[in-house]
Amino acid sequence: MNAGNDEVDRIVDSWLRERPDLDFSPLQVLSRVARLAKHLDRARRTAFERSELESWEFDVLSALRRAGTPYELSPKALLQQTLVSSGTMTNRIDRLVGRGLVERRTDPNDGRGILVTMTGQGLTRVDAAITRLVDAEAELLDVLSSTDQDRLAALLRKLSLDFD
Repeated sequence: MNAGNDEVDRIVDSWLRERPDLDFSPLQVLSRVARLAKHLDRARRTAFERSELESWEFDVLSALRRAGTPYELSPKALLQQTLVSSGTMTNRIDRLVGRGLVERRTDPNDGRGILVTMTGQGLTRVDAAITRLVDAEAELLDVLSSTDQDRLAALLRKLSLDFD
């Protein structure tokens, strides 16, 4: 493998040798995306572990954090933002309450409804985790100029619009 080639080039070259009848250009893009996703997943796990959070805990806490003060949402809003089932969300809220990272309280606008509110400890943890995550992700993208990062983001956005 020469200095300008990566593992995907090696894989594609091997496939081209074995199956010259196929167009392997999708692998040039999506195999790299898949490999980069693994590196990103590792960086995220490390950032979350250093803040003593599981990735699912970060997902719930970050949804609350992005909601702004007083950092609370209904369980339904949390479901919509984290894309999990109702039962899964109930379990996650129970576990976060047990860890002191969120509290349940009655919705003052609907006495039958509840709101999930982030505690000070939850806020501290999620802020530390997002700071570490942004630093780790910036490091992963360090080899690209800001112009290249913007172009890549625009291309990935275009590709992902049909999925979202």
